[in-house]
Amino acid sequence: MPLRKRQSPLDRLLGRADDLDPANLAILVQRIARERDLLETVFNTIQEGIIVMDAAGLIEYANRAAADLTGFRESDIGKAVFWKFVPALARAVGRLPDNPAAAAPVITREVEITYPEPRHVRIHLSRLGDASTFADCDAPPRLRSSATANLAPAPPRYVAILRDITAEKISTQDLVESERINSIFTLAAGVAHELGNPLNSINIHLQVMGRRLAKLRDKAAAARLAASVSICSGEISRLDGIIHHFLEAIRPAQPDLRDVPLLGVIAEVLALVKTQCEDLGIRVSVTTGKDLPVISGDANQLKQLFFNLLKNAMEAMDKGGRIDISADADDEFVRVAVRDTGVGIERDAQSRMFDPYFTTKVGGHGLGMMVVMRILRAHGGEIGVESAPGRGTEVTVQFPQKHRRVRLLAEDGR
Repeated sequence: MPLRKRQSPLDRLLGRADDLDPANLAILVQRIARERDLLETVFNTIQEGIIVMDAAGLIEYANRAAADLTGFRESDIGKAVFWKFVPALARAVGRLPDNPAAAAPVITREVEITYPEPRHVRIHLSRLGDASTFADCDAPPRLRSSATANLAPAPPRYVAILRDITAEKISTQDLVESERINSIFTLAAGVAHELGNPLNSINIHLQVMGRRLAKLRDKAAAARLAASVSICSGEISRLDGIIHHFLEAIRPAQPDLRDVPLLGVIAEVLALVKTQCEDLGIRVSVTTGKDLPVISGDANQLKQLFFNLLKNAMEAMDKGGRIDISADADDEFVRVAVRDTGVGIERDAQSRMFDPYFTTKVGGHGLGMMVVMRILRAHGGEIGVESAPGRGTEVTVQFPQKHRRVRLLAEDGR
């Protein structure tokens, strides 16, 4: 059995509206105005957007949250069509039925809007009541049966409830991305471990061969074979070192935080790539501000970070080119920018450059920038990329100064 609507004192007054004198009518109007102001305040307090529209999408009412989410102004009410502000929803649901007898749609969609700022919004769309509700909605209770008997059914109206789920989406995406990266780390570590086993076995057999060669009577032949064995052993040691450093690079270890001068780290990395830069004819310049402060970080992880950035910059250029490194600081952060004069990065690729295994280089493994991002996050840092095809790339990383990181750790520990 349907619940009967409870009558308020205002409903009872409206039922006697035809018997009221001018003074009481004025009091009634004031009470209606107060009721309207109260409802307006309540609706504007609600964080979800509320929009009332007709079947064509013409906005008849909207609270403040709806205006903030979709970008329309108060002056648009009564003039603007809702689909203009959320075209993605219009494409998803089509035109609403303008026949009051038609089935009332109840639709929930998640859409992405770009104005006034990029957001993910969940929209719940449903009809407000049925046709009879709107036929009598503007008449006092006592007059509804007589005053509206000859009126045509009012067109239906719809309400859209909008909720901003951007933070929820980002949190979910970060969780999925974190799980995907962890699975990649586990897989890569397993592959590296499996590679290490046959390399150890080969190395043992080479040692056995070396001992037997020492017993051969043909010393000249033995020396030649021993040289080949020595080369093989050296290559195995090199591969073992590559695997070891690879595992260190991708293993999600907690940083060993100490006072680290970034310029010292950069100088060590430049010393590692100096010969390669000279062979490629790449010029490297370093520009720094005065008294660059130390940060709290893991020196080895930071070396890996800057090595990956410089390696990317070098591989983006053919013979010749230039890499400019600049560093400065403000009261909160220390920033380092690495700029190259290479081929640049397409806009579509920039949004994916931190994805595992995504690479634009022939023979690239697509893990370098993912490792950079992991190290930055572990150090509370941030990264920015500016690039255009044919104009080179500038990657800027920033780290919180030591005093700021200590303050943030203390606040997180509360």
